[in-house]
This record gives sequence, structure tokens and C-alpha cells, in this order.
Amino acid sequence: MSRIIGSPLRYIQGPNEIENIFNDIADWGKNFLFILDKPVAQKVQPKIITAFEKGNAKIKDKKDQHEIKFENFNGESSMVEIDRLAKIAAASKCDVIIAVGGGKCADAVKAAAYKAKTVCIIFSTAASCDAPCSHSAIIYKENHEFDQYYYPVKSPEMVIVDSKIIAEAPVRLLKAGLGDALSTYFEARSAYATNREVTEWKGHPSITGLALAELCYKTILKDGFKACVACENKVVTEALENVIEANTYLSTIGFESGGLGAAHSIQDALSLIPEIHACYHGEKVAFGTICHLVLENASVAELNKVLAFCVSVDLPVCLKDLHVEKLDKELLNKVAEKATGPGVPMGNMPFKVTPDKVSAAIIVADKLGTYFKEHGCIPGDDDSCCCDCGCDCCEC
Repeated sequence: MSRIIGSPLRYIQGPNEIENIFNDIADWGKNFLFILDKPVAQKVQPKIITAFEKGNAKIKDKKDQHEIKFENFNGESSMVEIDRLAKIAAASKCDVIIAVGGGKCADAVKAAAYKAKTVCIIFSTAASCDAPCSHSAIIYKENHEFDQYYYPVKSPEMVIVDSKIIAEAPVRLLKAGLGDALSTYFEARSAYATNREVTEWKGHPSITGLALAELCYKTILKDGFKACVACENKVVTEALENVIEANTYLSTIGFESGGLGAAHSIQDALSLIPEIHACYHGEKVAFGTICHLVLENASVAELNKVLAFCVSVDLPVCLKDLHVEKLDKELLNKVAEKATGPGVPMGNMPFKVTPDKVSAAIIVADKLGTYFKEHGCIPGDDDSCCCDCGCDCCEC
């Protein structure tokens, strides 16, 4: 089996990087089409125009100057929107299409660039998920339910992240990114144990993917809370830079070169529940990660560590946190069926997962998360947990 590692050709991150966008991308072509996420359009478009005016001013021959066009992203990474953007890209005869925004904007533009056969660059304005650096895209239906995974043959040529813009964005976006990044190590660990072809590139999980997934996990545990404090106060710190890199880059290489698993399969299936549509991808993944650990029968110590982290950064640990007061059996069964259906990452788990097992894992994860929020610790007799609760369940 082949080991395959996928990644963007170049990753750039730093404060006020939008001011350098001309220098960052000018070598990729002459005609650029920017797809702007509506929440950031008014803020970023003038800065992009200014950067290109300054860059073009240094080019004496006008025929060598660069042209830019703008189009707004409609908000959902659906095939309808992807086809619309691909047609606009083709009609504009652009050399490069650039997504400026969050994860759904990035996913839609990656797919549109593939259809239009243009260079794809992602300028990320939110560290809310690992979409910017991945070659794959999560496609939703127009009603916001999960539709499918879409796989262009290549990663974006370049990913640029402005940490100052992210620091000034709502902290909930950063927290959602932490939820998405949280699953990376556990899913890669499970996929590696399968000893078969499981990665997004149809290869065996690489030791690089597994190692970067573990580094991602260690980084967000070490700096996640501090990064959220920085973002709440709209300042850039070393902890925030570390977490942005973990959420955006490490998490991507971890899952694309390591493999997905139960956490993302359950996240996708949770989209069947209308109340959850208001939640971000990473918020659903955080709860999916707890379900993943329940399926694995992870140690109490590991569950306590993950639950403590989630609570510290306001990530969902139970269904109520996802706005679901009561999940009836019929809908739960539909979620479980979808989470174990054909073509989903659940098949990357090192053991067979049935709908009944998923239903049970969701129920138990919900109860464990609720218990942890009330008591601060899940009792058990294995290795020491991460808390300072003083209980008899650990050695702390």
C-alpha cells in the first residue's frame, strides 16, 4: 500500500498578511477572481484593492499589470453554488480563483476551481476548521443538510492566513476550529490501526500524518484556552498563532495524511437534526469526538482530559449544548444509519461499527458530557485524570 502525504504547496501565516497579498500571489497569474464571504467582504475588499494598486504601480508596462474581480459567496457550499462560481470563473477567464473567508467559502471555491481548471488560493479569515489546506470539500444541500464529500485531485496551491483578522473575528469561530482540530489525533490514531487504505488520497496512513495529528492535539491542549482569551480581547499572541496553525494546517495534514473516522461521520449525520443547523462544523465534531472515544472504549483519563478541554473553551459535550433538548428514537436511528452508510469515514475505524453501536455511543456520550458538566470528573480507576478534583477516581 502506498503512503501519500497531501498538503498545499505553500502556507503563509501572520498578522496583517492581507497587506502583502499582492506579493504573495502575483506570480500565479495576471487575472484574479476573489470570492468574498459576505461577513468579511466590506472589511477585506478595500485592502485587497489597495494592495494591488500599490503592486501594479511598481509595474511600468500596463500589459503586465494584474487585474482583479470580485464576487460574493452565497453562504452554503452546495453544488448549486459551486457550479455558479465555476461558471463565473470560466466566464472571467481568470488565472486564479481566491476564496476569502471561512470554511464553507473555501470548500466551495476549491470545488469551483477544480471544475473551472484554475489555480486555487485560499485566504482564510477564520480558524474555524481545517478546510483551507485540504483538497477535499464538504458539500451541503440547499437546506443545509450534509450532502457528500467532494474530492478535487489537488490541494490548494497556496493558503494564506491573516492572524490579525482572525483575532478580530468572533471567538466562537476559533473555538469551532478547536473542536474540528480536537478530532484529528483520535481519528488518525484509529485509522492508522486499521492497517489498510484509508486516507483522503486513497493510501495508507503515514507516520507524518499521525505525528502532525498528535502535535495538533498537544498544541490545542497547551494553548487553546489562552488563544481564546487573546481572541476575545482581539489581540495576537504566540498562543493564538500556535492555535491558528494547529487548527488550519496541522489538523489538515493530520486528517488528509492520517485519516478520518467516527467523529466526522457522526458530525455529518447530525445534520439530519434541524436544531443543530445553527451549530458550526467544529462544534458538531467536538461532540462527535466524544462519541468516537466512547466507541473505542477510551480510558476514563482520556475522556476526562477531552471533556475538560471542551468545557474550558465552551465546546459542546452533550446534546443540549447542540440545542437538542430531546432526541427521539426514530431520529436517532436515522442519524446512526447515516453515520454508518456507504462512503463515510466510519469505515476507517479498526473495528466494524454498526448503527446500533453509533446510537449507543451518542446516548452514552451525551450522558457522560452531562455528568462531567455537573461533577467536573468522570469516575474510574485507570490512569490519573487531568483535573484537580480530589476525588478517588484518579491519582491527581
